[in-house]
Amino acid sequence: MPINVVAEQQITVGKEQFVEGPAPEGPYAAVFEDDESTGYFYALDRSGPGQPIRDAMHIYNVDAVTDGHIPSLVEIAWSLDHLKVVLLINDHPHAVFDFATKRGWCRTGFPPPDDHNGWTRHAWDDAALKLFG
Repeated sequence: MPINVVAEQQITVGKEQFVEGPAPEGPYAAVFEDDESTGYFYALDRSGPGQPIRDAMHIYNVDAVTDGHIPSLVEIAWSLDHLKVVLLINDHPHAVFDFATKRGWCRTGFPPPDDHNGWTRHAWDDAALKLFG
């Protein structure tokens, strides 16, 4: 899978932290956040004024991660066309955003996308990784 890793950070589940990964070109970015109770992955579009968050996907509940005390490596990587982004935790894909089609895939399938933002959500399917070539 040809990807461009733009952010890489070791985290401990349940400790507040952010990992931001802007696309190498263009207005898009993705952010992983652990707020001490949940982990979320956000799609951002900074091309205009106002709120840049376009979609958000739940990655985990801290209390459900049995090995959360072990440090994990979070990576945010973009496709070569700068329109698709994947969240990897310990080299395992957890979520994908496709900015071109406004689609998101995550392993939890939660939450449903906002009815007003034009994005759609899909249950996790490894086929989403084919977006990266």
